[in-house]
Amino acid sequence: MTMIAIDAAFDSGNIEVLSIDGAVARLAIPKDHMAEFAQWFHFRVTGAAGEELTLKITGLNDSAYPGGWPDYNACVSEDREFWARASSTFDADEENGTLTIRYTPASQVSWFAYFAPYSTERHYDLVSEAAASEGVDLVRLGQTLDGQPLDMLEMGEGEQKVWLYARQHPGETQAEWWMEGALECLTDPADPVARGLRKHCRLHIVPNCNPDGSRRGHLRTNAVGTNLNREWSDPSADKSPEVLAIRNRMDETGVDFAMDVHGDEAIPAVFLAGFEGIPSWTDALGDQFYRYQRILDRRTPDFQTELGYPKSAAGKANLGISTNLVAERYGACAMTLEMPYKDLSDFPEPEQGWSPERCKLLARDCLAALLEWIETEQN
Repeated sequence: MTMIAIDAAFDSGNIEVLSIDGAVARLAIPKDHMAEFAQWFHFRVTGAAGEELTLKITGLNDSAYPGGWPDYNACVSEDREFWARASSTFDADEENGTLTIRYTPASQVSWFAYFAPYSTERHYDLVSEAAASEGVDLVRLGQTLDGQPLDMLEMGEGEQKVWLYARQHPGETQAEWWMEGALECLTDPADPVARGLRKHCRLHIVPNCNPDGSRRGHLRTNAVGTNLNREWSDPSADKSPEVLAIRNRMDETGVDFAMDVHGDEAIPAVFLAGFEGIPSWTDALGDQFYRYQRILDRRTPDFQTELGYPKSAAGKANLGISTNLVAERYGACAMTLEMPYKDLSDFPEPEQGWSPERCKLLARDCLAALLEWIETEQN
């Protein structure tokens, strides 16, 4: 039997190797630096072409979201372009919770991840290609604690002030795949949705709010263990400069509509979370959110409204969370878009599950829904 090797010392890599015996490995997920979150994994396996790999990720009862492991299948690729799903089972009673991944590679190298990774290099390609498009401005909002640039793209000549931002939680790579789909649409001069949005809106787009955590292989935090999506009421230069830079720019531009793009570990569905419970809640502002939700639900079977998060009680919304703070501070129609790590329970696609391709397609539906939301409001 071939003795495999496992590596994770690369962009967004994260795994601890406990033992290897032939093509069987015992593994564990390290926590985010200076934080207690552990869920994201990304590693490479070499050897064992044509042999079944058995990869056991242990200790998952103590992970950030243990509910994410039942009915979850790990992502796998042999070319780092097409990501499929490897057969996986979760046993809560084995070594404090063990996900067992079984996969037979055709080649000598295979890559495994919690979701299809979105690399730093691909991020820079995305930003550069969009910035080279006609009518697009690149704004360097600031610098992260690891010294990386925090980039924003602006476009459009309209009056509606729209903010789209993603990957506050770096292990939620679905969010930047969604951004790739959105930017491909918005920078296409022939796309009618893009033309309509750029006519009606000034769009402010941050494809990756957390470059440091992304490169470090974190699930949820930046370089110093800060969960950015709890910092919006009081961001600081030493703990959350990313949020501080984005919020300062929002203060300059104003916000009418905002979508914060995320991924959810446990819920097998795409859904929206609103801003119920903010101090300045009005039914009229809430109806703007619910109307957008209805439009998106009608446009794509990949979206639904039955599963999601509970609504905050009146006056009890956490203003450290982006969507709540943006709605409260700017009077904006704000929302959080959540996509699954698992497949959709009511519309599954077994080979890939929820995938980069579906993230990108969903982005186009979200933009089309936004255009309809704007045009029907004006009418």
